[in-house]
Amino acid sequence: MASLTGCAQNEAQGSSQIDYETTKKMFVDLLKTDEGKKAIKEVLSDKEIQQEILIDQEVVKQTIEQQLLSEKGQKFWQTLFKDPKFSVAFAKSMRKEHEKLMKDLIKDPQYQAEVMKIMQNPQMAQKLLGLVDTQPVRKEMKKVMLETFESPIVQAQIQEMLKKVAHDEIDQSISKKEKEASGGGQQEQEQQSAQ
Repeated sequence: MASLTGCAQNEAQGSSQIDYETTKKMFVDLLKTDEGKKAIKEVLSDKEIQQEILIDQEVVKQTIEQQLLSEKGQKFWQTLFKDPKFSVAFAKSMRKEHEKLMKDLIKDPQYQAEVMKIMQNPQMAQKLLGLVDTQPVRKEMKKVMLETFESPIVQAQIQEMLKKVAHDEIDQSISKKEKEASGGGQQEQEQQSAQ
């Protein structure tokens, strides 16, 4: 009797193994059909499923940190960033975050103090002056200045400044003439009364 039970168990295991393999093959084949792909897309487009599928952010963070810090990860990223298309796409995807970071840093007093220390360093000032004194920088500055002067807004501002300077000059010359005229008249009266 014990031998009959043992055989029955073996037969049951064999048939369940066949059923599993058959079921697996049917399921994989079904997923490869257009209907199967459509069903997967519908399931994945469901917002609730998307939330459940998203991997725990802490796990993602830890994995990325481990990969970035490992020697293999550093080589991977260095190779990846050598590809200009990837570099451009990566920069574009991070642009808003980078701009926000820079704006936040500019407002940070500690960061401002550090930047001022760098700018006040005599070696840095010398390097900046050396850079500004190069032909390409001068050419670029000239180009920027010409473009600026072509701007209608800047032209209007320059006209206003010139008008103000002209008015100031006219006002100064008029007041100078008035002083001379009033001062000169007093001198004549003083000379006539002295005689």
